[in-house]
Amino acid sequence: MEKLISWVEIPVLEMERAIRFYNAVLELDLQITDYGEEKMACFPNGEGALSLAPGFKPSKQGTLVSFNTGDVIQATIDRVIKAGGELLMPKTKIEAEGLGYFALFIDSEGNKLGLYGES
Repeated sequence: MEKLISWVEIPVLEMERAIRFYNAVLELDLQITDYGEEKMACFPNGEGALSLAPGFKPSKQGTLVSFNTGDVIQATIDRVIKAGGELLMPKTKIEAEGLGYFALFIDSEGNKLGLYGES
């Protein structure tokens, strides 16, 4: 098994706003794909997508998705704030030795998400 999680969809209310936010924060170039009632902006490497679909609503409760920032977690946190996100928990060392750092934020759509980084 290469990876345990095969696909993650992050619900959005306004696709263009969400794309601007994620492009700015993660330094991506997401594009909208229109599937009729559903619109998606897929992440690179087949990891998931932003998704605008009937009955699919952003939430601060529920499953927590964390993005791997490599060794630039603080720079990514700074981009979250600059792009209009809300920082819930600043860069925090994970207590287990050698597991790096994490942070929590609210995105432009109202979802609670995480960042993970090595330093």
